[in-house]
Amino acid sequence: MTTRTTRTSAPARRLAIAAVACLSPLSLTACGLVDSVGDDAKTPSRSDDITVGLLLPDTETSRFEKFDHPLIKKDVAALTDGKGTVKYANAGADAGVQLKQLKDMITAKVDVILVDAVDARSIKSGVEEAKEAGIPVIAYDRLAQGPIDAYVSHDNELVGEVQGRSLREALGDKAATSKIIMMNGSPEDPNTALFEEGALNELKGNVVIAETYSTSRWLPSVAKANMKKAIRAVGLNGIAAVYSANDGMAGAVIDAMKEAGATSLPPVTGQDADLAAVQRIVSGEQYMTVYKPFLLEAEQAAKMAVAKVQGRSLEFDALTRDKVDSPTRKGIPASLVPVVAVTKDNIEDTVVRDGVYSVKQICTAEYKADCAAIGLK
Repeated sequence: MTTRTTRTSAPARRLAIAAVACLSPLSLTACGLVDSVGDDAKTPSRSDDITVGLLLPDTETSRFEKFDHPLIKKDVAALTDGKGTVKYANAGADAGVQLKQLKDMITAKVDVILVDAVDARSIKSGVEEAKEAGIPVIAYDRLAQGPIDAYVSHDNELVGEVQGRSLREALGDKAATSKIIMMNGSPEDPNTALFEEGALNELKGNVVIAETYSTSRWLPSVAKANMKKAIRAVGLNGIAAVYSANDGMAGAVIDAMKEAGATSLPPVTGQDADLAAVQRIVSGEQYMTVYKPFLLEAEQAAKMAVAKVQGRSLEFDALTRDKVDSPTRKGIPASLVPVVAVTKDNIEDTVVRDGVYSVKQICTAEYKADCAAIGLK
């Protein structure tokens, strides 16, 4: 269940990885990665009194509750002179619950739905029902199946490439003989295949992939159980690095290794720039995470939703200059936000600069000495 994106070549995408200077929400516009879009002139028929339905997939990934929901709520209000509202529901990683939540949004007659699907395939019938009811559906962060109107996310293959390249760089000259564990995400999430494909672009033929696992519903408990299997199969001392698709799983992988007696941890990747992950990077337990600017993704989603409801086709088209394919629809209008690898060397230039976390939030008493050691203050 792979999502195809109409994108630039791999070499051009690799240039984007190095564009660290252009990765705050404010500097993205300045660097030409995102065009500034002004509001179309309003007419009396374009009401600000709108309701945006927002469906997020789980609470295990901390960014959804801490960032995505409040940011989208704030942006919708700002774009509608305080008259627009967000009707919110979180599925708790249950696809059946999310489908019911989507149908409840249709019954409530929201004006547009933003959905981050737990399971891209099982949400399809709900998307079709929304279409029949005349309610636009925009896929958020993960591409849902069915007649969705648009998609806002990141170049997810590039996410995997960033993770894979980071591991290769961490392993250096030993990469070719190093045994890697691949802890992939949920098979129900179409992004998982893209993360894995991108990572394999960097790892295959350059390292030894000893064991590969899928992680149902992105659950850290599943990742931890799989890591214990990997330790038994390969041996704790035989594991040179772990490709972990996201931060929640990375924490579980690290816990499993520590419980097995590891005193020195191999490089472990992550994604989402969770606070706990950033702190693990500071302390040296996790090697890196992929920062996907939540502020810009949420802003783009809110702008797309409001423009769609208010019939602002020029603004909507300007926001969706990319194209992606799902298994059920080709050429979906999309907005793909750049990503960047975060290591202990650039925490201040990424998540701190963008206001995601303050140094005080990162450098609590437990991490104060580690922060001082890397000059984070």
